[in-house]
Amino acid sequence: MRKLVLGTVAGLLMLLPTAAAAEADTTGRPGRPLTVATYNIHHGAGIDGVLDLERIAVLLEKSGADVIGLQEVDRHWSERSNWVDQPAWFAQRLKMHYGYAANLDLPPLNPGEPRRQYGTAILSKYPIKDFTNTLLPLYPTGEQRGLSVATLKVRGAELRFANTHLTHNNNAERLEQAQKVVELLGASKQPTMLVGDLNARPDTPEIKTLTALLGDTWPAVGTGPGYTSPAENPTARIDYLLHSAQLRPTKVSVPVSPASDHLPVVASYTLR
Repeated sequence: MRKLVLGTVAGLLMLLPTAAAAEADTTGRPGRPLTVATYNIHHGAGIDGVLDLERIAVLLEKSGADVIGLQEVDRHWSERSNWVDQPAWFAQRLKMHYGYAANLDLPPLNPGEPRRQYGTAILSKYPIKDFTNTLLPLYPTGEQRGLSVATLKVRGAELRFANTHLTHNNNAERLEQAQKVVELLGASKQPTMLVGDLNARPDTPEIKTLTALLGDTWPAVGTGPGYTSPAENPTARIDYLLHSAQLRPTKVSVPVSPASDHLPVVASYTLR
């Protein structure tokens, strides 16, 4: 298990009332509106090569997302990201709770400095009750990847929110990682979302492995191909929002932005 960081920002425990009325499901029980985003932020560097966390924060703020999964997030990593603790920065800027999973965790360059970490982050307007990270299968020439899972309390209901970034250059390794994700998530009956950069198109075995467990939001309510990569001229859908049956998707979009080499995916659901 890699080092995990779980944080809160002062004043986050009070939630503003929403103007939207709760939607009822077919049993008459009230539903809970929920907006979710996933974004590979490329350690904050855009397609112009400029490191700019603020433009990412503005995009996420405008999306109205209640819960966000970020990939390629630096924490005191190197000069490429100015040694910034990025998950803490986003949490403070967006006034959200956060959990951070360091899939790469290296000693500092100089004694007494923070460890250099790289991984995934979950940001949430709702309290994070529990946060874990499990390392996924790793081939000798690969880069360590993980599955982070947060348990959130969403207006009285629990939501299991998982975030991952599968390997980009080995189909067999990626398939094993997908199978491990299914093993880790499959046993629970909790409402569940899996988000992330899965580095594979929808018709591949690894994605079919995951969508056998969880529904793919884009084909359910999306329009068009939903391409997310590369950001400047997207030709592939490799970033996903997957949901269990307790979440009913109502809309989904891919906002256009130069803030990273990927585009984000944002969707709204009714949590039942």
